[in-house]
Amino acid sequence: MAVNDISLTSGMRNNLLQLQNTTSLINRTQERLSTGKQVNSALDNPTNFFAAQSHINRASDFAVRKDGMAEGIQTAKAADSGISAINSLVEAAKGLAAAALGTANTTDRATFATQYQQLITQINTLASDSQYRGTNLLTGATLTVNFNEDATSKLSVVGFTATATGLSIAVPTNVWTGDGDITTSQMHLASASTQLRTQSKNLANNLNIITTRQDFTDNMISTLKTGADNLTLADMNQEGANMLMLQTRQSLGTTALSLSSQAAQSILRLF
Repeated sequence: MAVNDISLTSGMRNNLLQLQNTTSLINRTQERLSTGKQVNSALDNPTNFFAAQSHINRASDFAVRKDGMAEGIQTAKAADSGISAINSLVEAAKGLAAAALGTANTTDRATFATQYQQLITQINTLASDSQYRGTNLLTGATLTVNFNEDATSKLSVVGFTATATGLSIAVPTNVWTGDGDITTSQMHLASASTQLRTQSKNLANNLNIITTRQDFTDNMISTLKTGADNLTLADMNQEGANMLMLQTRQSLGTTALSLSSQAAQSILRLF
């Protein structure tokens, strides 16, 4: 039906237009109340909408990096556990060397040497088993942890070889034949202990950096999300009051439309 097919009075048209506007405002307010946002699309406020989207996208990028940091921490912790265990074996090997040096019995020394070799084998095994998700800092691998969204800020954790060979621990023959062989092993073990302590400190420093950046990332994600909310969230108290006022206006508008139609209906009284 064409618009001009039905003629309405000026008062009825004005009241109808006001009702349509009120209904549109009610629909908008209902959307804000249901979503909790006053900016739900670019049509509501292009500047705030796209600024909020930028904040949310950056927060999502940081969340991805946060997962990488968490995995990096676990990789470093796996290496630290390996270092602690290897250091315990080195200390046990020192005890065997001291015991062997304290006796001249060749049979006892042979026994100590065999036990020493077993400890060295376990050092190699521990170094090999200290990997996390395929990355093993105790076999010379390098772990790269990215901190920001475009990976321009990152940390490379350089591993080392914690095997007996990497720690320069020579494996003796089945029998420590002389005091010189034993003291040489003791020197190697002392050097290995020093290297393990140094690497443990380096690892702890890197771990501290990663955990600090992880905390920073948590704070940045929270800041970005709060910024996005500040640009888009609705005041629920205000929107609730708006809804009550609009419903009242709609009711009054309906009444006004009814009253304005009575003038047109009065013509029927002539018949």
